[in-house]
Parts: sequence; structure tokens; C-alpha cells
Amino acid sequence: MMTLPLVSTVRARSVDVPMARPLRTASGSIPTAPLLLLDVVTESGVVGHAYLFAYSRLMLPAMTAIVGEVASGLAGRSIAPTRYMHDMRREFRLLGTQGLLGMVLSGIEMALWDAFGKTVDQPVATLLGGAPVALRAYDSYGMVDLPRDEAALRESVESGFQAVKIKIGYPDADHDVAVVRRVREIVGDDVELMVDYTQALDPPEACRRIRRLRDFDLYWVEEPVAAEDLAGHSFVRRATRARIQTGENWWFPEGCRAAIAASASDFAMFDLMKIGGFTGWMLAAGQAHAASLPVSSHLFVEASAHAMAVTPTGGWMEYLDLAGAILQDPCRPVDGHVTAAGPGLGITWNEAAIERYAV
Repeated sequence: MMTLPLVSTVRARSVDVPMARPLRTASGSIPTAPLLLLDVVTESGVVGHAYLFAYSRLMLPAMTAIVGEVASGLAGRSIAPTRYMHDMRREFRLLGTQGLLGMVLSGIEMALWDAFGKTVDQPVATLLGGAPVALRAYDSYGMVDLPRDEAALRESVESGFQAVKIKIGYPDADHDVAVVRRVREIVGDDVELMVDYTQALDPPEACRRIRRLRDFDLYWVEEPVAAEDLAGHSFVRRATRARIQTGENWWFPEGCRAAIAASASDFAMFDLMKIGGFTGWMLAAGQAHAASLPVSSHLFVEASAHAMAVTPTGGWMEYLDLAGAILQDPCRPVDGHVTAAGPGLGITWNEAAIERYAV
């Protein structure tokens, strides 16, 4: 029987990384990527890496403090990520694990998987029972600035992407229609087009706007209303007959279960940081399979490629590069496809870049 190494310590560092394509949404803009970098150091010298997306720099100190508190009990434990996640969720049962605590627990879990994979020299996808495979990806944009972004959209298609997502939810519906019409003209009829309202509307306004987009053959309409409004998503689905996508804000597998029960979505979009790391992802993927929901990923392209490789109803990978500027070998799409790297998650820090962008 193989004996896994024990955890020595867990480190957390904060960086604010420039994004090749700053993210503008109807609910706020994200010009840079505030990331919390996690290192799980083992007694054998192997170091597991993962990162978390804080959305706002203001959250980085709080997340760092939480890492310091919850990681103190990891020293001397073996790198067993699934057992760790189950133990932590049991320990915080009364408090609950949504929010920053859940994000930190998921990030440590991912770093444990990376350490596990590096220990046995295997990709995490293989440890989960599969293998790295080329996964179709869509190029993910924020609110586009036409005509400035026209060249970038054309480049996405020419580079092999078979799908593109843009964010909409402008102050007036006419602007939404004009942007979607022009982007459809740019990418052509053979490329799938998704739109994301980033929770900007109430259900009646969502229905009104979505009906005006019927002529553009949209693959999905994402988060037209508040993420927690499962009844609202269900209402919009029934009223418009549009294919609704949500899930990036489902917390742990229980969030997936509640959304399925509410008939809130035609798809399931999992975020590794919120669904509970790989442990939560696999449990939620089983639910999506039972409900015949195609699963897509949200962010964390390096790690998500491993999870998607073993997801029975795996659909589209989101390609949105958050951490490429601080990685030795950034995850790059090839002909519109993304393939998981290894060993572990295939993540190696670029220490010089980390020093440059340190918070």
C-alpha cells in the first residue's frame, strides 16, 4: 500500500494580476485579477499549488487570515483531499461553508490534489479515473466595445474557437440587441454564441429582453436574474423558452441539488472554488448526470480541465485566463480546445512575476 506524505505547512500569498482582457460586466468591472496563491508543503518536499479568485482586492486579507486559521489543523495529516473536505465540512456544519470560508476550503482541497498528483507523477484527471483529453472551449469576453473588439472576436474564431460568450445587460435593451446582432455578424452563423447578463435583471425585464434576442440563435442565456433566485430563473425559462444557464454561484453540491429541484437551468456551470473543489464537483456532476444536464466550467481553466475530463455530461470549457501572467506554463487553447496538464494540476508558479504583482 502506498503511503501518502504528510502536510508540513500551508502558505498563502496575494497578487493582483493584469488580465489580457479586463472584464466589464453589467454588475461591475474587474480590471485585474486579485488572486490568493496557495502552497501546500509536504514533509517529503512536494508542494501542491492552487489559486483562488477574490473578485475584489478587499477580500484578500480576510481570505489570507482564514487560510492561517483552517490550515493549522492540517500539519501532520496525509494529503488526502476528499477526506480533508469531508472533515472540514463536518467541522463547520453549524457555521456553514458558503462564502470566503468555503472558497478557502476548496482552494486547499485543490492544492492537496496537486500535491497528490505530483507525488505519484500523475495528472489529477488520471487520479479521478480518467485522463487528460482535448475539451472544446468557448472564448469568454466581458461587455465588448465595438468596433474596438471586432478584431479580437475575429481572431477568436480564426484561432479555432467554435463558441464565443459576451456579457450584456446595458442600460437599455436596444443596446443589448445592437451588440448581439453585430457580434453574430462578426463570428458568423457556424459559431455558437452565448450571452451573460451577470444577474443584472429582474424576471419580467429578463423575459422582455430575452424575447428580443430570439433571432440570433443563442446557445444559452446566462444568469439573467440574481443567482440565488432559482424561482426567477425557472420563471424565465418557462416564459421565454430560452435555454438558461446558471450554476457558477451554486455553493457545494447542495446548491446543485436545489437548482435541479427548482428546474432553474437547462445546464449546470460549476465553479471549483464554490462547488467544493474536486470533491464537490464530482458529487455535483453525478447529480447533473442523473438530471441530464450538460456541465460547463467556470474560470480556473487549469484545474477545471481535469474535472471536466471525468464529467459524464461535460459540455463547454470556459476559457478566461486569470493566472497566466504568474504561471511558468500558462494553459493555452489549441484549435479552440483545452487539455489538462500534469503532473497534478500542471501548475508551476513564475516567482519573478509573483514578486512583481504581489499585494
